Amino acid sequence: MTVPPVRHRPTPTQFRRRRLALLASALLVGALLVAAAVFLLGPDDYAGGGSGSVVVRVQAGDSTSAIGESLVAQDVVKSRAAFVSAAADEEGIARIQPGFYELRSQMSGGAAAEALVDPERRVGFMDVRGGVQLDDTRAPNGELSPGVLSQISQATCLGEADGEPRCTGVDELRAAMAGADPAEIGVPEWAHAGFRNAVPERRLEGLVAPGPYDLDPRGTPEEVLREVLEISAERLADAGLGGEDAYRTLIVASIVEKESLAPDMPKVARVIENRLAAGQRLEMDSTVNYPLDVQALRTTAEARGTPGPYNTYLNTGLPPTPVASVSTTALQAAEEPAPGQWLFFVRCTTEGGSCFAVTYEEHLGNVDRARAEGAF
Repeated sequence: MTVPPVRHRPTPTQFRRRRLALLASALLVGALLVAAAVFLLGPDDYAGGGSGSVVVRVQAGDSTSAIGESLVAQDVVKSRAAFVSAAADEEGIARIQPGFYELRSQMSGGAAAEALVDPERRVGFMDVRGGVQLDDTRAPNGELSPGVLSQISQATCLGEADGEPRCTGVDELRAAMAGADPAEIGVPEWAHAGFRNAVPERRLEGLVAPGPYDLDPRGTPEEVLREVLEISAERLADAGLGGEDAYRTLIVASIVEKESLAPDMPKVARVIENRLAAGQRLEMDSTVNYPLDVQALRTTAEARGTPGPYNTYLNTGLPPTPVASVSTTALQAAEEPAPGQWLFFVRCTTEGGSCFAVTYEEHLGNVDRARAEGAF
């Protein structure tokens, strides 16, 4: 008689192990199927160039993968893999600068990568030069130079890729400047008194330091100004500006900036201080031209004879505010003028160099030299 085999019922532990093994096998098969699908069909992706407007920010040091994650978070692309895969074929992607870019919602990875390397898609960027005023200025030949407010306005423009930019206007920025509390828009504490004492349209003159700025173009006029001034305040502090006489130093430095080239700046600063100490009028053409929004080395007799707070041919002392954005070189010259007794200077070379004099007779000789060489 054959004895049937004995069948043992699995223990609960064995049963759980078998279920886990089956589940692991199923997950592995699923992962392999997904991988095969991605390999055959490509990563999950939107189609086309998208729609609308989305401002994204690329941070310093962001990898392509990190940029992709940011784009997914804002629904610019459908998957990081779609962007990373497309970016691998976009040669300029490794040279993307930190800053803000205007893209669209639900773009394909390829469209997003292509947009990021398009210079027209970068927004919020401006680069301020030393000597630039808040307002636009004109050269004697009529050429217009955008002022700081115009540069800020241009940096806020969105929609330029569509041909219909929307910008924070210069008048909006001017109104925000005129009506703001200095602390609320980031004016350094040492400049609060100067800010309040200035006429509304001049309050921020000189307080925007030269250099590049990356601004969020979506902010209100007050928010944009605060962002500019916070960046600028750091630069001015790094240049050593601060303390009780900081605003006065900024005024002197702005005149130095407008009146001379870098090699001559310490000597020009000394001329200014010597004249102030002697109670002598500064007679600087740059201050006379400032409220006229004119960029010129010379002034007209009419302008020199017109009363006003910036007319240093008629007034003794410094003007009430700076007259331009100030470079670190000009600041350093104002903080540490060159030793000397000069009271006069004039641009005497065609390259823009100045000649300095202690006496008026010496100065007249330098003026004759300047005319002979065609310096003015």
